[in-house]
Amino acid sequence: MADDAIPVGVRALRENLSDYLRRAQQGASFMVMSRGEIVAELRAPAKMTIRPRRSGLLKGRIVMADDFDRLPDDILDAIEGRDE
Repeated sequence: MADDAIPVGVRALRENLSDYLRRAQQGASFMVMSRGEIVAELRAPAKMTIRPRRSGLLKGRIVMADDFDRLPDDILDAIEGRDE
């Protein structure tokens, strides 16, 4: 928990949630208190580093069977409602 976290009661948080969320988004952090005990911390999430995808990473590693789009006759019959 951050040393500079601002204590806030559950009732105050509930009554002004959008304000606290906006302030957290701007960098503030809050200790949510209930009866003198810390029950939660409210802060913005850590920045995530998302690397851009590179094309071709799986080239040559994915193999598709020659008959991948052919249904077995019994399943095709069931779909088309043919009796055996």
